[in-house]
Amino acid sequence: MPEYPAELTVSPLSRPPQARVRVPGSKSLTNRALVVAGLARGTSTLTGALESDDTRVMVDGLRRLGLAVDHDREARTIVVEGRGRHFPSQEAELFVGNSGTTLRFLTAMVCVGRGTFRLDGVPRMRERPVADLLLALNRLGADARSELGTGCPPVVVHADGLDGGYAEVRGDVSSQFLSGLLMALPCAKGPTTVEVMGTLVSKPYIAMTLEVMAAFGRNISNRDFRRFNVEPAPYSARTYMIEPDASAASYFFAAAAITGGSVTVEGLGTGSIQGDVGFCDLLEHMGCSVDRTAGAITVTGGRPLVGIDVDMNAISDTVMTLAAVALFADGPTRIRNVAHIRHKETDRIAALATELRKLGAQVDEHPDGLVIHPPRAISPARIATYDDHRMAMSFATVGLKAEGVTILDPGCVAKTYPGFWDDLDALR
Repeated sequence: MPEYPAELTVSPLSRPPQARVRVPGSKSLTNRALVVAGLARGTSTLTGALESDDTRVMVDGLRRLGLAVDHDREARTIVVEGRGRHFPSQEAELFVGNSGTTLRFLTAMVCVGRGTFRLDGVPRMRERPVADLLLALNRLGADARSELGTGCPPVVVHADGLDGGYAEVRGDVSSQFLSGLLMALPCAKGPTTVEVMGTLVSKPYIAMTLEVMAAFGRNISNRDFRRFNVEPAPYSARTYMIEPDASAASYFFAAAAITGGSVTVEGLGTGSIQGDVGFCDLLEHMGCSVDRTAGAITVTGGRPLVGIDVDMNAISDTVMTLAAVALFADGPTRIRNVAHIRHKETDRIAALATELRKLGAQVDEHPDGLVIHPPRAISPARIATYDDHRMAMSFATVGLKAEGVTILDPGCVAKTYPGFWDDLDALR
C-alpha cells in the first residue's frame, strides 16, 4: 500500500488535460463476486479485481470462514475455492473495517452455514444500521442479532442454515440489505420470496447483484424490483472479469468538466452493468460533451457549465463528485432524494454542506439533499474528509482548478482506490 502524508495540497493544472486513464476494478463488483464465488462449488477466478481496504477485509473474511483464497495483487486476480454453504470454519471473528458491503454481505452469507460467527468493525461501523437485514434473516430461520441491542454491529450469528419462506426487507436505508440477502438465498434449504418495503434506494446496485448472480448460474425472477423469488440451487464456479469502477471514474470525468479538458476512461463503456456510468449524463446536461463507445467513455469540458436539478437516488455514490462540479457552474445545483447517504461512512449530506461552505459556496441543507449556490471565486480551504474516501477524491478535483485546496487525511482513499493520487497526478 502507498504511504500517505497527513495532508495534501492539490495544485491547479497548468493547462486543461488531454488524458486517458484506466481506473481500478469495481469495488461493488469485486465484493459481490467474492461472496458468490465463495458460495459456489469449485474454483472461481476473478480478473481485474480491486485491491483496496474494502476488498481486503472481504478476502480476509472468506479466509476466516476456512475458504482458500489466493490473491495476486500484481496480476489483479483472486482465486476462490468455493464450498457452497459448507464453510470449513464453524466459529470465526470477522472484522469488516468500515466496509458496509462486507458487513451486510457476510452477515447474510454466514447464515447459510453452520456455527457461530461475530462481525464487527471500526467505531463508525458500530453506528451503521443492519437491523432490517437481521429481521429479514431471522424470519427465514436465522439466529442473528445486534450484540449491543443497537441495531448496529457487532453482529452475532448462530448459524444452522436458512429455511427459506417469505421475508420483507426495507429498501429505503441501504440496497445492501437486499443484495446480501439475495446472494445468500440460492443456498437456502427451500424457495424464498423477498418483498421490498418502501422505496428501494440505489436500484442499479440490485441490478448489478442480479447480473453477478446470473453470471454464476443463478437467474432470479423479480417483479419490478419489488418482489423476488429465489429457488435453492448451487452456484457454478467460473472465471469472471471485473469492470473498472464507474464511481472511481466519476472523479476523472469531473476533472474534465471542471478544467475544460478531455479525459477518456478506458475499459468502461456502453455495455457496463454499473449504474454510476449515468454520472456522465448529468455532466452532459451541465454542458459537457460525452462520447461513449463499447470500450471507453470520454468527457470533454470547455463550454460554460450550468447548474441542474437532479434526483440522484440511483447513483448516490457520485453525489459528492457532482457537488464538486457544481462549484464551477452558472447557477445553483439541487441534489434530491438521497437521504440514505446520511448513513454511509459519514453523514455525507452534512459533511458536504460543511466543506462546500469553506470553499465559499452558499449551501441549503435539506433532509434528503442540498442546494449548492456556487461562489464568485473559490476560497482556499482545508477540507476535512471524515474518514470518507469519496470526500477526499471529490474535493481533490476542485484543487485542479482552484488554488489552495488542501485535503486532510488523504490516505482515506485506500478504502477503495489506493493509487488515486498517482492517477490524479498523471493528468498533468
